[in-house]
Amino acid sequence: MSIKVFNTLTRTKEPFIPLEKDQVKMYVCGPTVYNYIHIGNARPAIVFDTVRRYFEYKGFGVKYVLNFTDVDDKLIKAANELGEEVPDIANRFIQAYKEDVGALGVKEAVHHPRVTENMDEIIQFIEGLIEKGFAYESGGDVYFRTRSFDEYGKLSHQSIDELRSGARIEVGEKKEDPLDFTLWKEAKEAEITWESPWGKGRPGWHIECSAMAKKYLGDTIDIHAGGQDLTFPHHENEIAQSEANNGESFARYWMHNGYINIENEKMSKSLGNFVLAHDLVQKYDPQVIRFFMLSVHYRHPINFSDELMAGAKSSFDRIRNAFDNLQHRRGTSLNLTDDHDDWLNEITKQKQQFVLEMDDDFNTANAISVIFELTKAANLYLQSEQTHTDVIDQFIETLEELTSVLGLQLKQDDELLDEEIDALIEERKQARKDRNFARADEIRDDLKARNIILEDTAQGTRWKRG
Repeated sequence: MSIKVFNTLTRTKEPFIPLEKDQVKMYVCGPTVYNYIHIGNARPAIVFDTVRRYFEYKGFGVKYVLNFTDVDDKLIKAANELGEEVPDIANRFIQAYKEDVGALGVKEAVHHPRVTENMDEIIQFIEGLIEKGFAYESGGDVYFRTRSFDEYGKLSHQSIDELRSGARIEVGEKKEDPLDFTLWKEAKEAEITWESPWGKGRPGWHIECSAMAKKYLGDTIDIHAGGQDLTFPHHENEIAQSEANNGESFARYWMHNGYINIENEKMSKSLGNFVLAHDLVQKYDPQVIRFFMLSVHYRHPINFSDELMAGAKSSFDRIRNAFDNLQHRRGTSLNLTDDHDDWLNEITKQKQQFVLEMDDDFNTANAISVIFELTKAANLYLQSEQTHTDVIDQFIETLEELTSVLGLQLKQDDELLDEEIDALIEERKQARKDRNFARADEIRDDLKARNIILEDTAQGTRWKRG
């Protein structure tokens, strides 16, 4: 079965057929780097990182591009308020972004282009639109003639007449038509600017992605992705200006993730429920955050709350505990006999089901359900009087393989190895013999904090992972 992708452009699931064999050209709209990203920005970072990982798991090479908007109105406002330069603020929050999403298991993009580093390409792109009659200069600003692109509205499925009824010309704008959108803004006093054929100024928001996608991926790309809120006007405008300039289809598949609500309410600063990813990774295990984000299909809205996060932690702990128990049993298992083919077949069946679920528009929610089925089978197998090395190894390898596709790690960084636990138990035994009960209790408490449970019996101290 081939991968099927829900295409926002056609509103249907379509078989994924790449432009180039075994290669995927993928552009994801990144953040405007004037502050720490919020949880809503973290969702597309995790979702499309998982899409990328799955393509790679299926044998594709992925040229993954995620941009940084490092100059716009918000950045200029922040610079003025803080008394800093725009590039300094951008650099600080680009670094913060990389640290925060890195903690969430997001891999670095192949390219992270910035607006300020691609100004020549942006200006050249605008010049091309003017030459072709799709754009015009007016008093130092440059606008795109929206009505000149016949297919405008095809992504958001809106007609030009519907859009016209809600459009208006703002004070200071010099448009021919209220529907026209900005490609280049004339310089204002005390703003960061660049020289252009139309005088000093800076680019509008939409043009940057068209220019950078063209530079790093070509005229036509396989997948363009981002949050649902970007569908209109941002992505609609990208299509218009890219296809008008390049004379080619811009992106073959458009992917959009759903919104995040906080305690069943839309997240907004005015409601005081604005959650920064930077704070979230301090409060929760980042792996649990990622697990939570993937527990709902990417196109559906997701509700965030402390209670739901606690549930996600409990669920993820079940998978981790099964994995730990398998590793613990591995050392005491026997060699395989022919009587255990049924267990190996069960593992293969669950792995195949995982692939089927992910092939169906990257359904991570169902894929996680498959991992739980695999975990349930592993726990049932561990109840056997005798376990066998090959079966245990297959459970461990398959759990690691499938969770890594989702960017999840089952091994915890501070997890103790069996020999380290045995050494601490011996130290505790000696401390008790020496009547150093404080040290003995300290070792017991440290092991307990690491989810290692000790049982003092007449035959000595036994331990197990909690």
